[in-house]
Amino acid sequence: MNQRLDQQFAFLLEADKLKTVQRSSSLLDNSRPENSAEHSWHLALYAMCFADMASAEVDVNRAIKMLLLHDIVEIDAGDHPIHIDVDDAHVAVIERRAAERLFALLPPDLGESFINLWLEFEAAQSPDARFAKTLDHSQPIFQALFASPKRADHTEIVRNNLQSGRASRFAQSWPQGHAFMLAALNEHSTARPEWARLRAQVNFLCETDQLKSILRATPITDNSRRENSGEHSWHIALYAMTLADQAGDSVQIARVIQMLLLHDIVEIDAGDAPIHGDFDAAEQEAKEQAAADRIFNLLPADLATEFRAIWDEFEAAETADAVFAKSIDRVQPLLLNMASGGGSWNDYDVTLAQLDQRVGVKVMRGAPDVWRHVRAQVAPFFD
Repeated sequence: MNQRLDQQFAFLLEADKLKTVQRSSSLLDNSRPENSAEHSWHLALYAMCFADMASAEVDVNRAIKMLLLHDIVEIDAGDHPIHIDVDDAHVAVIERRAAERLFALLPPDLGESFINLWLEFEAAQSPDARFAKTLDHSQPIFQALFASPKRADHTEIVRNNLQSGRASRFAQSWPQGHAFMLAALNEHSTARPEWARLRAQVNFLCETDQLKSILRATPITDNSRRENSGEHSWHIALYAMTLADQAGDSVQIARVIQMLLLHDIVEIDAGDAPIHGDFDAAEQEAKEQAAADRIFNLLPADLATEFRAIWDEFEAAETADAVFAKSIDRVQPLLLNMASGGGSWNDYDVTLAQLDQRVGVKVMRGAPDVWRHVRAQVAPFFD
């Protein structure tokens, strides 16, 4: 038995509960409230997309890690919308208590590292934390301003926020962003030449909101519904952070996280192709390539090239980073299926031999100890 892996997976399974925490903000199509897991994924993608906005002293990859962790305390403490008065001191206490409980599930060294990142984000004193906070405060604004149709109540919250709330500081810290938001709020044109790059970045981020509506075959751990690809992308990026000690010496975890944040974006057009499902692999690949062409080209040219190269590297699965990322992508559904009583294994009548062939071979390439550990837990299910 590997006690360290048991602790890491206990944390990752508990983290799955963030997918059931609803926020006051909605998806762009207003079909439902956004949850805190998919919000955390979107924010990490914001950090990748707005990296050029960060000052020279900001480590964007550390900010991404903060954003992956920042809302995890809401599993215990819940979400606290900015337009509702709360006792801030009480919220701080219950969130700190939640952080101590959740991060204590991890091995001590990892738990200390994660809680320190969370505390740094909360304090908002370091350059990395201030950058992450700016993104955390801007994403709900863009969600409201570019929703279709717009909600009057959400628009009013944004107006108050930009004029006198926490986003009013953007007038000094991010003047271009503040002016762009005000123009969108007041339904003025955002097509000014000096906003061309920002407009392209926002268009891409709004387009990727659709990933939160792509359903996968795997259920979440409480078996109440199927997981969506946005929250899945958050969860496996968190898996990469948590299981980084299982990667080879040449693996760059920051790049693995970026791959996992981007890897499923093509499903907006191509849909999910369950690993145990029956589909034409060549046809699915063609759909995904076309989707990558369309979606990444919404970005400014330099970012389009950078993001597409990361996605292509993941798909090719030849570099050490991509091999480990692929392994992590295969492991997470195993834990969800076990927790939910079989999940997609029941739906597709999967055998242990098929699991070995379709999943085990790929996980062994990048994380052999993880596969040996997980397979020992999976095998009794098939007995």
